[in-house]
Amino acid sequence: MAKRLTCKTLGAACLGLSMVWSAPAAFALADIIETPARQTDLAPVNLLNDVVRAGDRIVSVGERGHIIYSDDDGQTWMQSSVPVSVTLTAVSFGSETHGWAVGHSGVVLHTEDAGESWSLQLTGIDAAKLAIASKEDQIAAMEERIEEAPESEKSDLEWALDDLVFTMENMHSDLDIGPVNPLLGVWFEDDQHGFVVGAYGMILRTEDGGENWRDWAPKIENDRNFHLNSIARIAGGALVIVGEAGQIHVSVDGGDTWERRESPYEGSLFGVIGTGQVNEILAFGLRGNMLFSTDLGMSWRLVPNSAGATLNDGVVADDGRITLVGNGGTVLMSGNGADSFREYFRGDRAGVMGVVPVAGTNLLIVGEGGVKITDARGKNLQ
Repeated sequence: MAKRLTCKTLGAACLGLSMVWSAPAAFALADIIETPARQTDLAPVNLLNDVVRAGDRIVSVGERGHIIYSDDDGQTWMQSSVPVSVTLTAVSFGSETHGWAVGHSGVVLHTEDAGESWSLQLTGIDAAKLAIASKEDQIAAMEERIEEAPESEKSDLEWALDDLVFTMENMHSDLDIGPVNPLLGVWFEDDQHGFVVGAYGMILRTEDGGENWRDWAPKIENDRNFHLNSIARIAGGALVIVGEAGQIHVSVDGGDTWERRESPYEGSLFGVIGTGQVNEILAFGLRGNMLFSTDLGMSWRLVPNSAGATLNDGVVADDGRITLVGNGGTVLMSGNGADSFREYFRGDRAGVMGVVPVAGTNLLIVGEGGVKITDARGKNLQ
């Protein structure tokens, strides 16, 4: 069965990748979900896809289930105990000790000890079953609407019902193959409330620390099930999700409801951050496109960027400096609130997937070359 799959991999999301999954491939996916990540001294120099702070600790996640953590701003690293070997794409901490990591095969991992050890909370099989149950509810509701609708409206509603049934049939086919769809983004408010997002419009919500999850896809205006790549909260409290085909969704009530925003760019957006100013959003992605809004996405302007490289992550330092990182060793820095950015290209040209500020104006970046400590421009200090 041919299947289009988008996932965060070596330096970028691999859009439109055509892959053929067979029964042995499905068994292999099951194996890496059940196989703990191997302990290796090479974890800090292998591919890492995301990095965040958990209090004074820094935690990074990457390929083969590798999770590493540092208590000295990246000078030394320890490897976590992780129950899976799948590539991990994103990590978020709701408190200094409680964190969640997501990745391929729809895995959700949880830590209660600031990242030293992790447990498996969810797999793609679990996520698919939640989505199927949700779709069955939508089909039942649509059938009731058709029964009660006047004849003039029945035709359109029946077309909508056909779309729902077709989508559910595809979900059942995915379930037969195995847990193949990746989760790509995660955000937690505290140790109880959070969201994960991913391929084919996946969005799940928990309000009890991941003990239970609900399919939240029906809350998003995304009928074509475009991939959702990243989720973040901005100053003022709004949540923002970005994804494939210029998808931008905003919630001002903690994620209960979401509104679709019109985007001036129809390509893929891989990341979103706030600038530190209330209601300001900076979204970025394919070919270096950057979108800036001061009004929760009601209007946008394109930020000039001649670098042209896909952008993967961004961060705002305490002094207001905004740093974006991306493919080809791209590091962009703004000191004027995202009005403009200065470009720097790292000598190794390795893709950069994540960034956090460290001492002074320095940065800690992760990506294809593992962990690097750099100055504010992205030039190596070690």
